[in-house]
Amino acid sequence: MISQLKTAASRPTEAASAIEGGESAGKVDFASALKSTLDQVNQTQLQSEQLGNRFVAGDNSVNLSDVMISMQKANITFQATVQVRNRLVSAYTDMMNMQI
Repeated sequence: MISQLKTAASRPTEAASAIEGGESAGKVDFASALKSTLDQVNQTQLQSEQLGNRFVAGDNSVNLSDVMISMQKANITFQATVQVRNRLVSAYTDMMNMQI
């Protein structure tokens, strides 16, 4: 999850602003990086759910092992997202408790 955030943050966006000298800066704001990561987590969960539904419906092309692996991947990505959220809340709380 953290590596996905770093990868998303390192990609230049269309809204990259031009800096002095006419060079463009490849800056990505935190909100867009977080949104793209959450979209990837959501996509993983939706794919897992669809695969499970196909298996339950009796689709012979879907194996139980594929369904279980897909569900575990979705679970791991969700748990990683929750941990990142917990760290962000903790950092925010620490910053709010700092004395100026």
